[in-house]
Amino acid sequence: MSPVRAVLFDRDGTVVHDVPYNADPARVRPVEGAREALDALRARGIRTGVVTNQSGIARGLLTEADARRVNRRVEELLGPFDVWALCPHGPDDGCHCRKPRPGMILWAAGRICTSPADCVVIGDIGADMEAARRAGAHGILVPTPKTRPEEAATAPCVAPDLLTAVRLLLVASAGPAYHTGRPVERRRV
Repeated sequence: MSPVRAVLFDRDGTVVHDVPYNADPARVRPVEGAREALDALRARGIRTGVVTNQSGIARGLLTEADARRVNRRVEELLGPFDVWALCPHGPDDGCHCRKPRPGMILWAAGRICTSPADCVVIGDIGADMEAARRAGAHGILVPTPKTRPEEAATAPCVAPDLLTAVRLLLVASAGPAYHTGRPVERRRV
């Protein structure tokens, strides 16, 4: 595995509390440890981004402008991200960007001139981990009540919270297994 150059986060349930189809920036609340985790990555020069499915747009429950306002609020609370990728499509639209497909991860990595192999995707459901796998990126699952047990059981790496996930990847990126090309072992933290 090559050095981590970027971490791409799922938005809802990962960096902010999940408010289904949120169109109201006032309802954005970061998860515990989110700012500290992001600051730690930025301090190391690791790029950050968000890859988020927003099917509420396709369902007519919010607009792309609503989603942009929510994203701006996320940045006000957590600091700037290097890239944002948003899929406005519904589950049955067959787009290439909607997770678990890899399109958003591939696009985001390209926007920040980074290979997907140098990216870690942190998310709260199996679709995040599958999109990472399909893109050739690494995945860390941070379970929430929405996470199904089988998703946690098959995730390449599981951390109990966002800050622990970031600390895990920072430690792993400094370890000898990381630099020798051997994969980091599947771990439960």
